[in-house]
Amino acid sequence: MTVTLAEFNTAPADEARDLLTACLDVPRWVDAVLAGRPYPDLAALTAAARRTLTADETRRAIAAHPRIGDRSAGGWSRAEQSGVDDDAAAQFRAANAEYEERFGHVFLVRASGRSGEELLANLRERMHHDPDTELAVAGRELVEIAVLRLDKAVTA
Repeated sequence: MTVTLAEFNTAPADEARDLLTACLDVPRWVDAVLAGRPYPDLAALTAAARRTLTADETRRAIAAHPRIGDRSAGGWSRAEQSGVDDDAAAQFRAANAEYEERFGHVFLVRASGRSGEELLANLRERMHHDPDTELAVAGRELVEIAVLRLDKAVTA
């Protein structure tokens, strides 16, 4: 669903909530962005969307994300992961298993516009993080994904 900023600003709360939830299923984030309406411009909306997530919010949102390279991914994720070709997807299966064993959740990164090789290098680099650092990095990536989705969903 794509709406103009004017439509987003004046939409019934449940419609705007549905759009925001599709970008990032974190109720506090959705409520905060929703509460900021009306936004004078897209930059203000984007700024409001750049909120830090708690560790629990990050864990909850990660649980709803498919693995990088997972061909069964649908919706936003399929388009965002389009840079991951079949060769990279095969490499990701092994790397994802190692990552998930170490951190207990799927690897999460803003994939849009990045090559499979770049994403795989990012995963390998992040394997050096301690669990708390990695969870914080994943939370920042979730917000970047949400902002990217919001930029596509709400236009001038």
